[in-house]
Amino acid sequence: MSGAPGPLDASELFDRGAQPERTLLAWGRTCLALAVVVAVLVKVLVVRVDPAVIGLTVAGLALPLATWLLAVARYRRMHRELTRPGGAANLPAGGAAVAVATLAAAVCGVLALVVVLR
Repeated sequence: MSGAPGPLDASELFDRGAQPERTLLAWGRTCLALAVVVAVLVKVLVVRVDPAVIGLTVAGLALPLATWLLAVARYRRMHRELTRPGGAANLPAGGAAVAVATLAAAVCGVLALVVVLR
């Protein structure tokens, strides 16, 4: 029965960069979407400028950028570990990008709440 697949060896499991690259592209789309939402909300809120809206705007635009930078740093760490011999056993853990993206979504929610309450 030579046609039956056997157990995979560890070298067959790694897709040379495609999975981390797809994940990085997904993070880029997420960050772009968050920045667009903030920009649209700011466009709606520009009628009346107050310090709270300015602060939320700055935070709302900085957080997607910070998320993107964290995702790029994680991609580079993952790529370095996956391409290093024996490195797949030591994949770095972390959820900083997820935490910052969640914070950015919360800021978008606060800005949307300000729009609704005005």
